[in-house]
Amino acid sequence: MTRIAPFALTLLLAACGAKSQFIITAPAATTETRVRVASIEVITVSLPAYAAAAAIVVEDASGALRPVAKSLWADDPPRGVTAALARSLDMKSTATVAVEPWPLNDAPEVRLEVRVDEMLARADGSFVMNGQFALSSQTGAVRDRLQRFAIVVPLADTAPASVAAAAGMAIDGLADQILAQLKR
Repeated sequence: MTRIAPFALTLLLAACGAKSQFIITAPAATTETRVRVASIEVITVSLPAYAAAAAIVVEDASGALRPVAKSLWADDPPRGVTAALARSLDMKSTATVAVEPWPLNDAPEVRLEVRVDEMLARADGSFVMNGQFALSSQTGAVRDRLQRFAIVVPLADTAPASVAAAAGMAIDGLADQILAQLKR
């Protein structure tokens, strides 16, 4: 009995400390945008340290960033954001889109690099994502350009599922802005 008690106690403590994990998923595409390129390579998205961490954080009334209790991102945030953006671009456009490294023999016509300055569930009931994206082409398919973005999505509450849903909507909004630059 004394050998079983520590094991049972360890299991009990592990169960009490279990954390829920949440996936960032962009909403399903409803329309397809015709773009002037056939392929887009998405470079891993650069996130600020607080957004790149495993913990889901929200801003409190004092402006401090606080982790949401017992909640984590299910994937490494830079990888998860990059995958959600690539999926959204792929589903919403006529281009073939993949995350780096490019998996096909023919080089992509366009490379997309995104640097996020802020990605945060704010205390005012909004989710913000702002930064800059760069489109470049070795083939001349598009003119190289840098474009700033600022996306604000309403946030129902600061529950982790709401934060994940808002993050997905913000990423989808970013995909729309990128596709507007590539539209035919």
